[in-house]
Amino acid sequence: VQLQASGGGLVQAGDSLRLSCVVSERTFDTSIMGWFRQAPGNDREFVAAIKRSGGFTRYSDSVKGRFTISRDNAKNTVYLQMSSLKPEDTAVYFCAADTVHARSQSIATSSSAYDYWGQGTQVTVSS
Repeated sequence: VQLQASGGGLVQAGDSLRLSCVVSERTFDTSIMGWFRQAPGNDREFVAAIKRSGGFTRYSDSVKGRFTISRDNAKNTVYLQMSSLKPEDTAVYFCAADTVHARSQSIATSSSAYDYWGQGTQVTVSS
């Protein structure tokens, strides 16, 4: 399974950006898809995740109300729409797939729950 993230870039505070992550296989259909980020010197942190149906999502407190995760199962793609970006959103953003816990009632926020990872895309927000 390969995950290909794209859409990062350099923007100014207050701008918007949309990240995309294409998954290579049908495994995507049954997976929980998530976005994580990692800033220099920091641990990788959970940003958002979405279950297969798209009706159940979860966000970190730091992005709730500004970021929106969505998925298009027909295109094997998950998106992260980021609005009102802040300099503290600067990080490498990774998409990930949790193929093990898809039937769980909840969405995991720990990176250890996700078994497939994309290569990351850099988002830089200038003040």
